[in-house]
Amino acid sequence: MEVACEEATVLILPKVYIRIYINDIYRGGFSRGFGRGVRGTRGRGGRGARGRGRGSAEDDLKNWVPVTKLGRLVKEGKIVSIEEIYLHSLPIKEYQIIDYFFQPNECSHPLKDDVVKIMPVQKQTRAGQRTRFKAFVAIGDGNGHCGLGVKCAKEVATAIRGAIISAKLSLIPVRRGYWGNKIGDPHTVPMKVSGKCGSVRIRLVPAPRGTQIVGAPTTKKMLNFAGIKDCFSSSCGKTKTKGNFLRAIFNGFELQTLDKGTIMEGLARLFLETYQNLKGIKGTV
Repeated sequence: MEVACEEATVLILPKVYIRIYINDIYRGGFSRGFGRGVRGTRGRGGRGARGRGRGSAEDDLKNWVPVTKLGRLVKEGKIVSIEEIYLHSLPIKEYQIIDYFFQPNECSHPLKDDVVKIMPVQKQTRAGQRTRFKAFVAIGDGNGHCGLGVKCAKEVATAIRGAIISAKLSLIPVRRGYWGNKIGDPHTVPMKVSGKCGSVRIRLVPAPRGTQIVGAPTTKKMLNFAGIKDCFSSSCGKTKTKGNFLRAIFNGFELQTLDKGTIMEGLARLFLETYQNLKGIKGTV
């Protein structure tokens, strides 16, 4: 049953009375809702135009205020190459350091990222199931540097943004070698190497020049980011679980770097203290 009048329209349902005021309709919402009407009336009103995207890396570098000694050395130009950081096994805790060395306008091999997978994950709580989104992002310059980032957040955009930052912080140098004669640039993995994560096992085998990458699309993507052009691969386990598959490949890259983490902490401190004494920079390691 419906009763119409000048002030309001009342819908009479069994034991339910819903009153919708005409003034509220003009505002674009209900009496205490969150309408998108004109500013000054009840409700939130229009929000105006909004920009999209996460902004450029150049803007982040201009507004970057380093909080670690390594970051201060990088911003002041005391460290000219990221290989110096890897040589002394210094931990990178600011993603702007990676952006500094891989600026698109100044670097011949800028970083490229790819969102490999986005999956919903759930957690059972007292109030019910809580759903969040998990993002896997691979990053690399195609010239011997590769990283993998994973982030879980309530929104997809937040998860992707966090995964990109995580991938930059996990960027590692990837060793490359030859198959046969050492002619031209390195083009394949230097040795047979295996990586694992969960039930997934992958084995990377050197291949002759021109073979290209023999493997799954996920393997090709990670190897291309690392700058490996020719490689045989063999995988087993639940490779359909793409997250574990990516981690297994990345684990194989880490195992190739034999001297990773073998530099003593004292040598790393000596490296930073030398710069500090020469340039008069204060701070802690």
